[in-house]
Amino acid sequence: MGGPAVVVGVDIGTTSTKAVAFDTGGRQLATHSISYPLDEPHPGYAEQNPRLIFDAVVASVRAVVDELTCPVAGLSFSSALHSLIGLDADGTPLTPSITWADSRASAQAERLRALPSGLALHQRTGTPLHPMAPLPKLVWFAEQQPRLHERAAHWVGIKDYVLLRLTGALVTDHSLASATGLLDIHRLAWDAEALNIAGITEEHLPRLVPTTHVLPGLTADAARATGLPASTPIVLGAGDGPLANLGLGAVHPGEVACSIGTSGAMRVMVERPGVDPLGGVFCYALTEHRWVVGGAINNGGIVLEWAGEALAPELGEHAEEHLLDLAARAPAGSAGLIMLPYLLSERAPHWSAVPRGAYVGLSHGHRREHLVRAALEGVCQQLALVLASVRATGNEVREVRASGGFARSPLWRQILADVLGMPVRFPAGHQGSGFGAALLGMEAIGLIPSIEVAADLVRIDDTVRPDPASAATYAALLPLFAELYDALVPTYTSLRRLTPSRPPEPPPTAPVP
Repeated sequence: MGGPAVVVGVDIGTTSTKAVAFDTGGRQLATHSISYPLDEPHPGYAEQNPRLIFDAVVASVRAVVDELTCPVAGLSFSSALHSLIGLDADGTPLTPSITWADSRASAQAERLRALPSGLALHQRTGTPLHPMAPLPKLVWFAEQQPRLHERAAHWVGIKDYVLLRLTGALVTDHSLASATGLLDIHRLAWDAEALNIAGITEEHLPRLVPTTHVLPGLTADAARATGLPASTPIVLGAGDGPLANLGLGAVHPGEVACSIGTSGAMRVMVERPGVDPLGGVFCYALTEHRWVVGGAINNGGIVLEWAGEALAPELGEHAEEHLLDLAARAPAGSAGLIMLPYLLSERAPHWSAVPRGAYVGLSHGHRREHLVRAALEGVCQQLALVLASVRATGNEVREVRASGGFARSPLWRQILADVLGMPVRFPAGHQGSGFGAALLGMEAIGLIPSIEVAADLVRIDDTVRPDPASAATYAALLPLFAELYDALVPTYTSLRRLTPSRPPEPPPTAPVP
């Protein structure tokens, strides 16, 4: 076989794994994805079977390899952040993969946030003290399942587990490690205080390596299963958030990547790690000289989905287009109606599992179109708060590039530009984290000089500029939106106490079958 140099980017996501083959010109040559369930056996739980995910990785890679007519120069990986799996000494899972969406450690996270050293810990590790992160999850295991916590020989993320089975190496990259709450991002070493809080030692964790670290190849079993030579270079890769910036071509300081899918995020590439003074952002590694500062929000497209179910159930399951047409009838600012879109609590910039959604300013004159538009505006206003925290770290914001399901809607595109008060650029053919993983792999094995070629490979398809009148309306509303969170925290706390979302004594996690 002959042809161009090809790297397969493998993106291990929360709902599916997608393998995509790219050449060095950024052209997609083959792709295959396999879905798997997100299990919610108890309120607040969100976990997966790591063996199913490993099988999906192998099968998706095999499908891509079989479709290609040229050899694969390497595999490179992207993964959802914040997952946690307990392994025994033989590498067998003792727990499911506890995902970022799991909130069982809410009480532990709130307690850690309230410590006198809480903010310093966040600033040192780059990871907010939030139930999404492995640090509070480890505290939960120590308190709720001490025998299992003591029995676990290793604690790893889902990508670490997959690579262990593919290559036999127990390693983790700086990017995933920087999202655990256990890594001192300034020293690139495990943090002693965080390990003490978690009740573990460095020996319980994988060996730390750069995201461009190349493992020498596959085990014999993995080579047979994937259809690749055992000598195929395996590049560790990074977390899906930092790699999404790379996939959008937002690789230079000042270039912000914004995504709105089910959830949402704002991230900017920086050259040195750092967190804002109030701890409103995360800071995760991409390479030794590229870091991503930003914040994720829980409530993106899920808010529009809720609006369809709650406000217009007669529209049926596929109501998105009708809802957006409805929202377009309302004016910018929804006639003084504000929605706090915290339907699934919230992450950035407050990093608390306490908040709930709210409409404020509701009057007799408001109709469904106002409620739906206020929901869209609330998502964009929350992202504007994240962007303000990004700026508070001292970062210049010169450009915003956006992607995600929301981009199909001209109305939502315009609302985002108006709320941010700056042009928003939309790349064509966005490949996301899988493309980012492939580019990082190409740099690691010497096929491209630098990941900065991403800026040239990603073409901008559309630029949406803010409408001056609408932007002025949103600029006036944003401080009110921001103030409402603090004003309602006591109410959120009381409501949570009166109507708890999960039992006070969580049932034990079942072993992985």
